[in-house]
Amino acid sequence: MKMFGRLSVVVAILLVIALVVSGCGSQGQPSAVTSLTGAGATFPYPLYSKMFDTYDTVAGVRVNYNSIGSGGGIKALTDKTVDFGASDAFLNDQEEAAMGASVLHIPTCVGAVVLSYNLDGTPALKLDGTVLAGIFLGKVVKWNDPSIVALNPGLSLPDLVITVVHRSDGSGTTSIFTSYLAAVSPSWKSTVGAGKSVSWPTGVGGKGNDGVAGMISQAKGSIGYIELIYAQQSGMPFASLKNASGTFIMPSLASSAAAAAVSLPDDLRIVILNSPGADAYPISAFTWILVYKEQNYAGRTLEQAQALKKLLTWMLTDGQAINEGLSYAKLLAPAAAKALALVKSMTYGGTAIP
Repeated sequence: MKMFGRLSVVVAILLVIALVVSGCGSQGQPSAVTSLTGAGATFPYPLYSKMFDTYDTVAGVRVNYNSIGSGGGIKALTDKTVDFGASDAFLNDQEEAAMGASVLHIPTCVGAVVLSYNLDGTPALKLDGTVLAGIFLGKVVKWNDPSIVALNPGLSLPDLVITVVHRSDGSGTTSIFTSYLAAVSPSWKSTVGAGKSVSWPTGVGGKGNDGVAGMISQAKGSIGYIELIYAQQSGMPFASLKNASGTFIMPSLASSAAAAAVSLPDDLRIVILNSPGADAYPISAFTWILVYKEQNYAGRTLEQAQALKKLLTWMLTDGQAINEGLSYAKLLAPAAAKALALVKSMTYGGTAIP
C-alpha cells in the first residue's frame, strides 16, 4: 500500500510539472503559426507562388496568397482581413490615411511591364513612348501608321486595325504603365492621367495579367501591357522600347535591374520608370509587400507578427534566389538592405518584434 501511495504522489508531481511547463510554453515560447494570408498584385504572382511553396517546405508555414490585383490587396489590408497586402503601386496619401496607421512598403523584386502583340510573323517591333500613347489614346489606329513604320524601317507592317487590350480591374500593372505614359506624353497626362484604374479612351479589358495575355493571344492585331513572365510563359512576342537615353532596349533581368540602380529613399517608395541609365528598360518597377508597422491590431498575436517578420526576412534573403528563374530581377544590395531595415522596424505593442 505504501508503494502505491508513493507512486500516486510521483504521478501527481509529474502532472503538476507538465502543467507548469505547458503554461510556461504558451507564454514564453511562440505557439506554432502554420499559415499566413495575403492578397493583391497579379504582377508578381508567378514569383510569389513559387516563393510561398518553397517557404512552406523550408519553414512549415503555408502562405495563402489571393492574386486579385493591387487594388484588392490594398482594400484587404485596409479591412484587416489579411496579414499582408501586395501592390505594384505604393500607397498615395489618401490610401495611407484610410489605413489609419503607418504602412511599410517592402519591395521584393524588380519587374518589367512589356508591350505584347499579335501579328503574323511576330516581327521584332520597336516602339517609343509617343507612339505608345498614340495607340492607347486611339489616335494611332493601324499597324502601318507612319509613326510606327518610322520606328521600324525594313519591317513589313500590315494594313490592320490595332486592337488595344488593357486591364479591367484595379491594377498596379496599370498604374505602372499609365504612369510611364504620363511621364513621356503630355497629351496622355492631361487627358487620361495615371492610376490603378483610368478611363480608357479605347480598347477592351481583361482581368489580371493572365486575362490580358489571353486576350492578346486570341485577337489578331492586338497589343496590350503585361508583366514579362506572362509573355514568356505564353510564348508571346514583346516590343523593345526607346529609353530615356534614346536606346531601344528589350525587357530582361539585366535591363530591369539597371532601371533600379538609382538613389533610393529609406521608405523605398520610389518610381523607377524611364530611368536615366543607358541600359535601363523604361517600364520597370518595384513591387511591394504592404504591412502595418505596428502589428498589434485586430486581435493579432505576437506569434503571428513573428511569423510574418520571418517570412519577409526570408523573402529578402534566401528567397531572392528564386527571382531570376522567373524573370524578376533580384533586389540590388542597397534596396535589400533598406528593405530589411524596414522589416526590423516592425513592432508589437510599441516594442520591436523579437
